[in-house]
Amino acid sequence: MHQGSDAAPNLDLTSCDREPIHVVGSVQPHGFLLALEARTLMIVQASANAPAPAVVGATLDVAFPHLAAIVRRHLDEAGPLAGASYLCTVTLTADAARLTYEVAAHRVDDLVVLELEEIDPSTMGVGLDVLTPRLRTFVERLQTARTVEDLCQLVAEDIRQVTGLDRALVYRFNRDWHGTVLAEDGNGVLPSYLDLRFPASDIPAQARELYRRNRLRIIPDAGYVPIPIWPATTPAGKALDLSQSVLRSVSPVHVEYMRNMGTMASMSVSILVDGALWGLISCHNAEPKRVPLHARNACDVVAQIFALQLSARERGAQAEQRLALGAIQARLLGFMAEEDSFVDGLLKHPDDVLALVNAAGAAVVTADRCRLLGATPGEAEVRALYAWLSARCETDEVFVSEALSETIPEAATLTDRASGLLAISVSKKYASYILWFRPEVVRTVKWGGNPVKPALPDPKGGPDRLHPRKSFEIWKETVQGRSLPWSAAEVEAAKDLRSSVLGIVLRRAEELAAMSEELQRSNKELEAFSYSVSHDLRAPFRHIVGYSNLLKTREGANLTDKGRHYVDTIIEAAFSAGTLVDNLLAFSQMGRNALNKISGDMNALVEEVRRKVLRDVPADRTVRWEIEPLGRAFADPVMLRLVIENLLSNAVKYTRGKPEAVIAMGRLPPKDGEAVFFVRDNGAGFDMAYVDKLFGVFQRLHRVEEFEGTGIGLANVRRIVERHGGRTWAEGELGNGATFYFTLPLREEAH
Repeated sequence: MHQGSDAAPNLDLTSCDREPIHVVGSVQPHGFLLALEARTLMIVQASANAPAPAVVGATLDVAFPHLAAIVRRHLDEAGPLAGASYLCTVTLTADAARLTYEVAAHRVDDLVVLELEEIDPSTMGVGLDVLTPRLRTFVERLQTARTVEDLCQLVAEDIRQVTGLDRALVYRFNRDWHGTVLAEDGNGVLPSYLDLRFPASDIPAQARELYRRNRLRIIPDAGYVPIPIWPATTPAGKALDLSQSVLRSVSPVHVEYMRNMGTMASMSVSILVDGALWGLISCHNAEPKRVPLHARNACDVVAQIFALQLSARERGAQAEQRLALGAIQARLLGFMAEEDSFVDGLLKHPDDVLALVNAAGAAVVTADRCRLLGATPGEAEVRALYAWLSARCETDEVFVSEALSETIPEAATLTDRASGLLAISVSKKYASYILWFRPEVVRTVKWGGNPVKPALPDPKGGPDRLHPRKSFEIWKETVQGRSLPWSAAEVEAAKDLRSSVLGIVLRRAEELAAMSEELQRSNKELEAFSYSVSHDLRAPFRHIVGYSNLLKTREGANLTDKGRHYVDTIIEAAFSAGTLVDNLLAFSQMGRNALNKISGDMNALVEEVRRKVLRDVPADRTVRWEIEPLGRAFADPVMLRLVIENLLSNAVKYTRGKPEAVIAMGRLPPKDGEAVFFVRDNGAGFDMAYVDKLFGVFQRLHRVEEFEGTGIGLANVRRIVERHGGRTWAEGELGNGATFYFTLPLREEAH
């Protein structure tokens, strides 16, 4: 038993990646190859087993006139051939023998490559139509498969039945190109490889590229002797590219690999999903066996149908996951938009933050603060990860790892909480990150042989010739230090959140930060001015009031009626000026005081304010109060008291001329995540044409002779409500009362 990483280390066999397997210069002996000059169909290269008429320098018209006509007609109709295409079945007489061949053709630069594969007499006259019922049944069965594994099993069973080989495997590549056998069907002649994993070096990079470009490959007999192509180079002086060849000879390393597996014949069909190599259908036989063309074509059709179904399943699953994660992201954006800081929107909804990428823990880290959610490493360890991320290249906006300790060795102590890390940078200017964590998932992986066992050099083949591994016994590895992988949809959800934060929240925050110095200077000047006005002007106003009262008292007998009127006017004006100074000071400080939001009973607060307002109501006035159940609100109680006091005081003031003043306060049904409150009176009202001025500083819609006031009260109401994230508006009719509305964002505590 081995403890280590899911990703096998670099193996000696990776030197096979340098082997030019697409230009091997030979073919397998169950057919022959001709390379023709495209314009004249002159034979410029031929495999050594080509019949006598097909000699280099001769034209196809001379060697095989009937075949030449078919090739020329097909080229005229089809144009350039991107891959090998079946042309026809022909019977040729050569060397006193009549043999039947299936002909395929493809283009390589200015050449047409013809491949003639000899037909097994036992399959003569059998076509794809024989397998049509089986293909139809296969398609019907695919609809019933619930999982990808079920799909793979159906494919393995049908492919083995079509080919008649001893074993069929469905083999999937992971992101590191290690392959896992997901499904298998066999007759018991060969051992089972189900659930085994094979290292990426077993199928080197250039072999995988050939599988991608040429979907089907067959080796009827692993004991074959390669047939060389003569001459070795094309007229252009290059080795002939056999990437699309049906008969291409395979690497000696692969032939030996097959023998070590105990197989003498094989066929593979590539599974391509959206143009990428997803995996292989790999078939084996203990004895030499050739799969006829009609069966291979059927297998190719089955593989393509399977790939389409697989693509649809995977896309459907990804779309479903993206839809679910998108709903979570939309909620988070709404929460963040309601807060002064996007961080508060995240911290107050930890379940959604974790669910966005299916993480066990998360952290929001800036230069000065570190906030943790769920199961995370300690703050010191998270700070260290933050420092490492901040030091990375500035272009790295997203970091993804399911094996963090492989990138940061020091993270080996964090595997129980942070084997996997997904991190996004949400502000380069201020180095802010959101990090998500996943714990280690210990699991056992079964390899088809020891993936870390070194390959041995082959003394017969030179220093670069390697023996493939010979043992395929099950070798178990305990994988530690790795989390479940982050899916593409989860990574995209994190990226989308980053874009949204930058576009909606952080842009505003960074703009405000850029203006902060100027705002601080302005606030200091305003504060200084306010205190100066308060201190310097209050004393003169008190003196004016005091001396005016002395004058009125001591010199009252000597004053005329007009003189007393003048003195009363001075006193009244001084009081008004003092009140204005006090209100200006309160307004200037309103935006600077910190909010201390708590959940409170609105009816209790309104009753307290109502009693205070009634102290200034003359005993001869009749006021009817209609206060509805108001529920609870989440706000700063001191500031909310000022809002209610201003609105109720105004209602009392502007109903002064009514025989019976009716003042109502209520709460409307919540809308768009807001609690909506109103204060209604039957007083003087206002003209809606001037409603836009109502909440402005020093804006009055009535003459001061009718109703006293400074024009600052409603401005304070709007400023307080907006600081809470709410809105204000009013409706009125001149002479028929007014209704003032304000909203407060709903919170769970206020429901």
